Amino acid sequence: MISYIIWDASPEIFTIPEFMGIGPFPVRWYGLLFAAGFLIGQQIMIHVFKKEGKPLEDIDSLTLYMVLSTVIGARVGHFLFYQPEVLFKNPLEVILPPYAGLASHGAIIGIITGLLLYSRSRKSTGQTFLWVADRMVINIALAGAFIRFGNLMNSEIVGKPTDVPWSFIFMHNTEFRQIPRHPAQLYESISCFILFFILLAIWNKYKASTPRGLLVGIFFVWVFTLRFLYEFLKENQEAFEANYALNMGQILSIPAVILGLYFIVQSRKRNI
Repeated sequence: MISYIIWDASPEIFTIPEFMGIGPFPVRWYGLLFAAGFLIGQQIMIHVFKKEGKPLEDIDSLTLYMVLSTVIGARVGHFLFYQPEVLFKNPLEVILPPYAGLASHGAIIGIITGLLLYSRSRKSTGQTFLWVADRMVINIALAGAFIRFGNLMNSEIVGKPTDVPWSFIFMHNTEFRQIPRHPAQLYESISCFILFFILLAIWNKYKASTPRGLLVGIFFVWVFTLRFLYEFLKENQEAFEANYALNMGQILSIPAVILGLYFIVQSRKRNI
């Protein structure tokens, strides 16, 4: 007997009606979940700063760095990795709406850049790059869970056809709604939630004595090893990927895993 789930959730929560010739503006689950990642992450960092005696007035600055670096990195990364011809022919499309493309690998590069810039002016308070990054990946894991669930609400980044009983038929995806598919977005969302609790538990145990780079290393190895594997269950995002043995997400995940292993090894050396 064939068993599957009909996924007919609307990507929109409600629509703000037109007013004085402006609008209407749809409010989407993806945008709400994206924003929730930053808002909840800010509260987590307030808790961390209090526990480790860091100046709370730095939180707003850190949040601003993360919002800008995440959005810019994800946006530029999408065009750089998946549509480079658009980036070079019409660079204004990166900053102009609609913002239809965001790449997680680009977001990570943007976040690393943002943390490097932030930490340069905060070394006197002990907020080195690795100190901040180790704590920030706790939030990034949670935000990743929210964003992937947002992808599910958008019925995008769908999986390949399958007959598993938890397969989804994505009714709002006109290209891939005919047959049951892996809910790959849900796999990644759950994985990120699990990672969030693991990282939070490790930090909660060690706090200020958390080995520098350990949480960053665990994050990179966990997220990008699973990303590499989940890609085998997902439809390619761009047509050109069909010509490759590995798709772009897998190719970009390999150096990220290697970097994570490096951070873990170095954190153990520092802790000896």
